[in-house]
Amino acid sequence: MFIHLKRGEKLYVNGAVLRVDRRTSLEFLNDVTFLLENHVMQAEEATTPLRQLYFVVQTMLMDPGNAGMTAELYKHLSFRTRSAADDETVQKQIDLADQKVMEARYFDALKQLRVCFAYEKKDESKDEAA
Repeated sequence: MFIHLKRGEKLYVNGAVLRVDRRTSLEFLNDVTFLLENHVMQAEEATTPLRQLYFVVQTMLMDPGNAGMTAELYKHLSFRTRSAADDETVQKQIDLADQKVMEARYFDALKQLRVCFAYEKKDESKDEAA
């Protein structure tokens, strides 16, 4: 797998943070867990239940050694978030993310949860209009 990085861009690989000083390409020759900088959510950005759920999964991906403990937090937050969600599509996305987490496919779970962010924005717009 090839990854192309811009100057100054960060890459999170198996829990390590790498920053490149020039435009570069990397080829991973074996299985590796990684996140590109633009997929990484900072703690202060986890301001909604769905974003908190995303942040927990991201932590599992970035720190696989503690993924077992973090999975317990995920289960709790997932149940609470799904129960509070009014939108059936969001509930289904959370269910899919749950399945991916159980399979230790954390990146795929992040993709499922990112879909939900658009629904949060719709809800925020409704709240502001009211």
